[in-house]
This record gives sequence, structure tokens and C-alpha cells, in this order.
Amino acid sequence: MTRSKPLALFGVLVLAAAWLFASATSPRLLQAQAPAPKAPDLPRTVTVVGQGTVRIKPDIAQAVIGVEVVYPTVEEATQATRELMDAVLAALTDAGVDPTDIQTSGYSVWADRGFEGPMAGDIRYRVSNTVMVTIRELDQVGAVLDAALAAGANNIYGITFTLSDPRAAESEARAKAVEDARRKAEELAGLTGKTVGDVLQISEVIGGPPGMFGVPLAKGLELGGGAGPISPGELELTSQIQITYALEASPQE
Repeated sequence: MTRSKPLALFGVLVLAAAWLFASATSPRLLQAQAPAPKAPDLPRTVTVVGQGTVRIKPDIAQAVIGVEVVYPTVEEATQATRELMDAVLAALTDAGVDPTDIQTSGYSVWADRGFEGPMAGDIRYRVSNTVMVTIRELDQVGAVLDAALAAGANNIYGITFTLSDPRAAESEARAKAVEDARRKAEELAGLTGKTVGDVLQISEVIGGPPGMFGVPLAKGLELGGGAGPISPGELELTSQIQITYALEASPQE
């Protein structure tokens, strides 16, 4: 019995050593002891929107000119409208407007039941015909409108001044927008101790059309007098460019 105790104790020690070895080499423990993967470095960027504005003088004017009549019958109303518009078109071409710069923009016929007095309840017919006119000599705008009024035009909806070809002005505005974006990016980078690197992405912010100044004239029937002095003023054209730059460490880092 005394000999078996050392043997039993030896067996217990062997089993304990085997268990410790198995635990130390198990996959779970090996995995826990492995170093954690390094998180990927995220790109450091700055995104800004630059804006550039240019002021330019317009080179064309557009006006909506029309005639409108009211008669007891459709036949009378359409005939009167046709005669008046023929006279207006002839006056426009005589004033120097190219026929290709005159385009019909609206034609309508409707029954008018709004009369009062002895004719209350009678149906009268209102016919309207309008044209969009492009005037390429800005110093002749007043004369062209006067000629249309003298020929029988009784609706003038306004004047819009614009550019026949805005591409050069648009390019200038874009260049100013890019300069403005670079300035903003450098300012933001400096505030965070970085410097501006390469352009990573660039896109144009699509907005509305170029700003246009309009000179509203009288609208309605029975216009009297001439169009008066017309001033084209200036136009503002604005471009916005969104740019993403890489950020780089400053030399002090």
C-alpha cells in the first residue's frame, strides 16, 4: 500500500501536466494570444464648394408682343386678330427684326361671359396671339417696340436681356469658382494643421440659368404712347464647383 501512493501521485501529476499542455495549445487560446489586425488608414480629404461670378453686358433682348381682341363671334375675333398680327409682323420686319427671330409663343380663343349691363349673358369671344421677338441691336429696342405698338400690338409682357452665346462667360465663372474652392480648401487645411494635396474629385453644381434682368412693360389692352427708354443694364452669371482635395501632413508633423 505504501508503494502504490507514490505511483498514484505520479499519475495525477502526469494527467495535470497533460491538461495544462492541451489548454495552452488549444486554438481558442492561440487565437486570443494573436495580435489584433491593424485598422486601415482612412483617406484624409477636404470637400469644398467654390463660387465664381462674372458681370457681363447682354447682347440681345427678347420681348413677348401680342394682340388681343373681343368680338361677338369667333369669326370676327379671329379675323381681327389675324389682321392686327399681320400688321405687327410687318412693322417688326420693317424695324429691322429678322423674320427668323420672330416665333409664335401663344394663341388662344375662349368664350367670355363676364359682360354686365344690357349685354349681360351674351357670349363674346376673346382671341389672343403672341410672338417671341429677339432683338439683336440693343439700341433699337425702343424703336422696335414703338413700331409694334403703332401697328396695333396691345400686349407687351416684358423684356429679357441675355447673351446670344454665354460659353465664354460660363468658362470665366468656372475658373473663378475653382480659384475660390482652392482658397477655401487651403484655409480649412491650415486650421487643422494640414496642407492641400491633389484634386481627388471635381463636379459642377448644376443650378438655374444665368441671372437676367427684365424690364417689365405695360400689359393689357389699350396701351397708349411709346415704349419709352429701355436700359439693358448688366447680367450676373454664377458658377459653383465642388472639389475634393487630399489632405497631407504639414512639414511640422
